[in-house]
Amino acid sequence: MRRLPLTLLAASLMLAIGSANAATQTTVPAAAVKTAEQLRDKAMNDNTAYEIVSSVTTEVGPRLAGSPADARGREWAIAKFKALGFDKVYTEEVSYPLWERRSEHAEIVAPFPQPLDLIALGYSAGTPKGGLTAEVVKFDSLDALKSADPTKVKGKIVYVDARMTRQKDGHDYGMGSAVRVGGPVIAAKMGAAAFLLRSAGTDANSRTPHTGVTGFTGPDGAIPAAALSNPDADQLSRIVGYGKPVSIKLDLDVGFNGTYKGANVIGEVTGKTHPDQGVAIGGHLDSWDPGTGAIDDGAGVAIAMAAGKLIHDMPQRPDRTIRVIAFANEEMGLWGGKAYAEKHAKEVSKFQLGTESDFGAGKVWLMTASVKPEARGAIDQIAKVLAPIGVAYDASKPGGGGSDLSQMHGKGMAALTLVQDGTNYFDYHHTANDTLDKIDPKELAQNVAVYAAFSYMAAQADGDFGSAPGAFANDGAEE
Repeated sequence: MRRLPLTLLAASLMLAIGSANAATQTTVPAAAVKTAEQLRDKAMNDNTAYEIVSSVTTEVGPRLAGSPADARGREWAIAKFKALGFDKVYTEEVSYPLWERRSEHAEIVAPFPQPLDLIALGYSAGTPKGGLTAEVVKFDSLDALKSADPTKVKGKIVYVDARMTRQKDGHDYGMGSAVRVGGPVIAAKMGAAAFLLRSAGTDANSRTPHTGVTGFTGPDGAIPAAALSNPDADQLSRIVGYGKPVSIKLDLDVGFNGTYKGANVIGEVTGKTHPDQGVAIGGHLDSWDPGTGAIDDGAGVAIAMAAGKLIHDMPQRPDRTIRVIAFANEEMGLWGGKAYAEKHAKEVSKFQLGTESDFGAGKVWLMTASVKPEARGAIDQIAKVLAPIGVAYDASKPGGGGSDLSQMHGKGMAALTLVQDGTNYFDYHHTANDTLDKIDPKELAQNVAVYAAFSYMAAQADGDFGSAPGAFANDGAEE
């Protein structure tokens, strides 16, 4: 056997290693990139998503989980998927506690009697018949409440006055939601009679309170909890500032009422080559009840449905399945997302990529990703297709999949985060002002372009993005 010179042997070995490494890289074929660009451009001038969100907000309206409108919304979604031509439409059951809102009232009874505009929070307990009157104790932050002497809290109405500010990425909501979710639980453990907060919202001049869920999980241990509009919070803080005892009467007719069986609604565009593999996109179908759930999250459902419709209408099906999920009851605890992840955890390796739209209808301006290192090249290709419509890519940050699909990401699904411009989102979030007029059709269409282009490229990729059980357990993604 003739021996190769050492330098030639080394070169041959390096070439072999390079070829092996190249074979493991995930890439998107040039033809698929070109098609994705065409999809992107078509979507930018497509009105399907706006027609969908107009339909759900007009024909169904508010969709509080477990309410009669919840069932109407589910039937609407089934019919809409079918009307759009999806190849397969089905539901998967989701069970969760049923919480009901009937009425809420509040007034300052001393030292300066006057009404207050507020709204009960999800999973709040109701007040006794005839209401509850107690003295107010005010805190400027959640940390201040945590460090308070319980004897100063017991029997009182805790009021946390923490103010959110507008941010493009909405990051101040981390503080606002922590007060709303954690504050009532902390106050209850300290013996408080009830809990109030300045609304987790940025509409400083609107006398419209923001609802949202608390950290209670059932009637045991729950206390009445509500959010004041920002102007009413200002008023209460001024009155407390007089240094006189302040008493409030709360009358909240709300509470738990057993268990409800809802469902995730799913529509699929079936892949022609690998139908058992897929890309997951979606939004949540439920909404809070004061508004019509346009930006939260009718827009997300509409974006995903419209993206799936554009891909469906191509001359031939994508290689892998596009799965659009309208999740049940995200608002009161990610119930639809958790049920979906539990049901499909063993199939996680069959998911190429996934992300949910649940941050309104503003333009997508940033993409991040959690994928295996060998798939970064494919993400770069996606980023280049999205760049012309204003989407930047930050390779240093992980992607979490959005709200409900963060649960699948936690099981190991490779995921993107597609960040919308949320500068004004928390002006309307969880309020009566979450209505269709807040959506710009052109900005909504840009979202569809992003979702259609990335979904198609992921479906056509040569190779996978790294989905596997436990694959991204330590990536630090937060949703």
